[in-house]
Amino acid sequence: MRQNRSNQLLKFTDKGIWCEKADVYIDPWKKVKRALITHGHSDHARTGHDSYLCTESAAPAIKYRLGKIDVQTIPFSKPIRINGVQFSFHPAGHILGSAQIRVEYKGEVWVVSGDYKLEYDGLAEEFEPIECHTFITESTFGLPVYDWRPQDEVLSAINQWWKSNAEEGKTSIITGYSLGKAQRIIRGLDRSIGEIYCHGAVENINEVCRIQGVELPDTILSTQEIPKKDYIGNIVVCPPSGINSPWLKRFGSISVAICSGWMTLRGARRRQGVDRGFVLSDHVDWKDLNRAVKETKAEQIFVTHGYSDVYSRYLNAMGINALVAKTEYTGESIDAASDQNTSAI
Repeated sequence: MRQNRSNQLLKFTDKGIWCEKADVYIDPWKKVKRALITHGHSDHARTGHDSYLCTESAAPAIKYRLGKIDVQTIPFSKPIRINGVQFSFHPAGHILGSAQIRVEYKGEVWVVSGDYKLEYDGLAEEFEPIECHTFITESTFGLPVYDWRPQDEVLSAINQWWKSNAEEGKTSIITGYSLGKAQRIIRGLDRSIGEIYCHGAVENINEVCRIQGVELPDTILSTQEIPKKDYIGNIVVCPPSGINSPWLKRFGSISVAICSGWMTLRGARRRQGVDRGFVLSDHVDWKDLNRAVKETKAEQIFVTHGYSDVYSRYLNAMGINALVAKTEYTGESIDAASDQNTSAI
């Protein structure tokens, strides 16, 4: 796209990404009057703002996690004007309700990606490429080593692991962020193997999803009252923080697995002290990151969290004007003790 740039449409401030003309912030990390939210993960949707705007399908989880807040919702692709600036929310494919936010003023178009992935997972709304002049992108996995296998292959491997554990009389424990990835895992589990139990943080979000019409297999809340023998041969889905807590003591003989894009790295599973690592991420890998950037046809790229320095240098070497933007977004943590999506649950 040819760019007719006047002033910078979006600015990176100590509060967040600011549209001065409309006086709104996108995914701000400090208190503001009006916040436009891409999705419900806690590094993007924070407490304390006077008002929130998000997609209809993102709102239930955001309201559940943040409590009593002033939330307005908007359908995907429907434009809204704020002081002459047009905003619209478009599917990001990251988790249910996640959006890219398109901003247009006097012919100039910027897109804030939030977090995103291109592979359709059957749960999140499918990613929509948007042409723009300036694209603000994450780079959580912005290196060639990150090359995801198709989801069906990974879920099949998870089920094979579960079945093997069941045959050995073990309980399978598998981690995934409570909002998004946990539900993605649950939808792919083979119920013929056994029952699906869930940590409280995961089960609470399951119920939020079910209320808004998301179809999930039957799950059972894991409680202290359930005897260890009842877990044998079954699977328990928990947030990453669960594997470093006394909570694990309620189960007998176990095998523990982490689902994360970081499991690509040699030694990552060993450092986390688990038995298996499955490479399953809600973020784009290297090839889809480059595909997404190319499809925007943007002349300017701002690279935020992840391998931002490395990826911006790569884009500049490819002839694309790229800059690093410092933000407080964290993407997907390799630290199993850090579950950014359970802090408010």
